[in-house]
Parts: sequence; structure tokens; C-alpha cells
Amino acid sequence: MTNKRDIDLKSKQTSPVERASAGSEIAAFLKDANATTNVARAGRLVIALDATMSRQPTWDRACSLQGEMFAAAGKVGHLTMQLVYFRGFGECAASRWVQDGDTLARLMTRIDCRGGQTQIRKVLRHAIDETKRKKVQALVYIGDCVEEDVDGLCARAGELGLLGVPAFIFQDGRDGHAETAFREIARLTGGAHFRLDESAPGELAALLKAAAVFATGGRPELEKLTKGGDAGARRLLAHLR
Repeated sequence: MTNKRDIDLKSKQTSPVERASAGSEIAAFLKDANATTNVARAGRLVIALDATMSRQPTWDRACSLQGEMFAAAGKVGHLTMQLVYFRGFGECAASRWVQDGDTLARLMTRIDCRGGQTQIRKVLRHAIDETKRKKVQALVYIGDCVEEDVDGLCARAGELGLLGVPAFIFQDGRDGHAETAFREIARLTGGAHFRLDESAPGELAALLKAAAVFATGGRPELEKLTKGGDAGARRLLAHLR
């Protein structure tokens, strides 16, 4: 997994020792320490997108929906999200972890789609590595086809499942081979597979918001939403083991 410089620009931060050295800045230092504690408790969601040329419509739609995801998640707690994408010849990259929709939108708009084959195995491997460093609550993947060895993908999905990270697979179109692979990945991780098309942007928004809520509050928060009549939460909950 490559961290592309164009979407992984991290600002330099002053160390705690330097901040605390000046008595007038102690209050600011304590405020930052409290913020760090809150971040540590935040739910973590990896959202991965196929950015090959056929994915351009989905990419544009995802950019417009991500704000809704954060708005929904913000009602139940903190959420940090990492954008992962693949495109072109072997290019697969991950952004830094972000906490607000505006930042994620800026990251996504810097990326353009390019022709290439799928690299889902790398996405699964990245999710495994990330959760071994610090728990990831869920993986969201949006794509339309599978051009890799399915058994190899299932092996990675099994590892992710053992780590307790459900994969929510959103499939555009009706490719039968892709659907079989996606359903198996979802099953092995304890996640869910959904097939969507261009005429259902509202459904995609509702399901993505439900996935964000799950990442921040788990099944209990989804159950609260279903009691309030949320269709996306109800559908997602119905697919979870």
C-alpha cells in the first residue's frame, strides 16, 4: 500500500514538550491532550473505491455522499475515515485518517480515474494491516467487477473476519462473477453485500450513512435508527450476523 503524497499531506505538529515549555501555553497543551484522547476513542472506517475508468460515475457520487455519512455518524460519536483507492497500473494508495467531511472531500477531488485492473486483494491486505495497528470497525468497498483470483481474495477476507472487521460491499451493475466474489467476501468477514445501480443514489446514501453509524456505535446504534424508521439502518442490520 502506497501513501500518495498528493492525498497524504500531514502538517507538522509541535511536540507536547515544546508546547508545555511556556507556562502561557499550558492550557492549550491540555486542550490538545484531551482532543487526542477523543480521537483515540473514535470509530475507524476504511472506505475503498475502485478508481479505474469504469468507476468515474461512482467516484463522483461518493464525493457528494460522504458529507451525509459524517453528519449521520456525528450524532452517535466520533468517526475517523481513511480513503483507499486503486487505479492504473498497480497504483493503490491510502490517505491519512481524517475526521470531517470537508477534508475527505478535498482528498477525493484530487484523484482522477484511470484505466486499470482491480486490486481488491491490496485493499483487504491494507485493512488487515491497519486493524492490527489499531482497531478498524468496518471496511466499505464500492466497485463493479473482480479481475483477480477469487480464492486469494477469500483468504484475505477470512483474515479480516477473524479480526472482527466486517466488509460492506456495494456493487454497481449486475456482473455475475463479481457478485459471487463480493458475496463471499462479505460472508467471510461478517459483513454484507448490496447491489446498486445508477438509478438508486438515495439508497446508496442511506446504506453508507448506516455503515458510518455502525463504525461509530456498532449494532446498538443501528438498532436505535431502525426504531426511528431509518430504511438504510434496517437493511444493513438485516444482513449482519
